[in-house]
Amino acid sequence: MAKFTGIGWTRSTFNPWIGCSKVGPGCDACYAEVMDKRFYASTHWGAGAPRLLTSDRNWKQVRRWNDEAKECGEFWPVFCASQADVFDNEVPDEWRTRLWAEIRNAPYLTFQIVTKRIGNALKMLPPDWGNGYPNVWIIATVVNQAEAERDIPKLKDVPAVVHGLSIEPMIAPVDLQVADRRHGGALIDGLGWVVVGGESKQPGHIVRDFDLGWGYAVLAQCATAGVPAFFKQMGHAPIRNGQRLSFTGKGATIFEWPKEFRVQEFPGGMEMLKAA
Repeated sequence: MAKFTGIGWTRSTFNPWIGCSKVGPGCDACYAEVMDKRFYASTHWGAGAPRLLTSDRNWKQVRRWNDEAKECGEFWPVFCASQADVFDNEVPDEWRTRLWAEIRNAPYLTFQIVTKRIGNALKMLPPDWGNGYPNVWIIATVVNQAEAERDIPKLKDVPAVVHGLSIEPMIAPVDLQVADRRHGGALIDGLGWVVVGGESKQPGHIVRDFDLGWGYAVLAQCATAGVPAFFKQMGHAPIRNGQRLSFTGKGATIFEWPKEFRVQEFPGGMEMLKAA
């Protein structure tokens, strides 16, 4: 929970609750689980583990940020539930109801809801969702082709002002030009934003390779389709043409990257407010 975060594609993080369960290979090096282990001895992680509702003081941050965003008039994205999943079926419904109310009351913020459970979204949206709240982006996260073909059609089923896709950690090639068998056209059709990045290292986990060729292919497909793309980081194990590359830390320093990767776009050409 932070007003200013080091995550490149957002400004702030808000966690209405803490806790989750691993549901796929992208979860193997989950930073949020590491944090839960550090601060709570992994009390809130895994199937059947109780999720932790955060404090009222934490929730009140949203109202303050909204007031600031109204005053400055600039784009203020908020990564909602960076240490949880809004569509986790082990979260009490009343917590989600409270969250939707908080989001409705913060129209000057843009909430980025990132989920590995996009299949749960439709049944967990609020009754007044309609075609989507104007200040909410729904973002499905995938790590390989199988997940992309399974989850992108589900993402498009969910009414939203922005349908986003996070391919992070990218651990295998992903082709967004293949057919969308449910909606017709290609998988990339109808997407409003795509984030790409390599894997960060975490204790007890061997970082998986990120081939720059995979990332560039997605960026090129986005450029061709006119979809805003955001390259976040090289990760700790980038390779190119079979050769290991070295970048500072997790490879998030944009000026170290090859020029073709210096792509950090937002929907509608918006520019993110930076910390003072």
